[in-house]
Amino acid sequence: MQVKNRNDKLVFGVYMADMTTSDTSSSSLTMDAPWRWLGAGFRDLLKAPHLSLGYGILVIGGGAGLIYLLWKTGYASLIPVVFGCFAIFGPLLAVGLYEMSRRIEAGEPPRLFPVKFAGPRSPMQLAYIGFFLMFAALVWMRLAMLLYALFSNGNYIPIDQFMSFAISTGPGLGMTFVGTLVGGFIAFAIYLLTVVSVPMLMNERTDFFSAIGVGLKAVNQNFGAMLLWAWLIAVITAAGVATFFVGLAIAFPLLGHASWHAYRDIRGSV
Repeated sequence: MQVKNRNDKLVFGVYMADMTTSDTSSSSLTMDAPWRWLGAGFRDLLKAPHLSLGYGILVIGGGAGLIYLLWKTGYASLIPVVFGCFAIFGPLLAVGLYEMSRRIEAGEPPRLFPVKFAGPRSPMQLAYIGFFLMFAALVWMRLAMLLYALFSNGNYIPIDQFMSFAISTGPGLGMTFVGTLVGGFIAFAIYLLTVVSVPMLMNERTDFFSAIGVGLKAVNQNFGAMLLWAWLIAVITAAGVATFFVGLAIAFPLLGHASWHAYRDIRGSV
């Protein structure tokens, strides 16, 4: 299957991608690569901070509104799932940031929209991944409700007592521990499937199965660097959440821009 980039060149009947900012040789990523991606992402953020931060505020504001709605309607037990869904859908929500970094890389004026897809089928391929992520989010939500029912013995816990139950009682701590393990496993699986595929589908003429395959190959060949990148994403996101979403409005665009550079670098290593 031929995979075509925007600037592909035909060489001996095969399309070769023009990786202007990445190492085109198939070599392993070094452990300092994730830190370089963060640095490149930060530079992109500074190119047009009003666009990047505005995008982050818009996305995080929507999430904060959803959490408030769950709290007010008596579904506070699903709030951890909202954070999980953010981890699941984060790569798709960052498409505008990928476009901004792509334009900066190409020497064009920074702009979030409209997103320039490599081919007419690319939006549909991204939609397929979106449907898959939606299914994963529903599974996560059902598992969270099941864990809540099991550890609370099917009893309803009032909203104002839920946090106390979750962090200061035996069953609550058990629910928090098991829920964190299950959520972490799902989030890491989603990371493996989307770390390369989402920006790749925006930038290259390919299908989502091939894009996912490239991501899995990258993790297999560069497990240490890719594990470090996953850890950095988790730590930076957690730090943003700990600041009551204020820091997350900065962390999200930073990670979005950095993910574009991660994709460009990874494509040169596989």
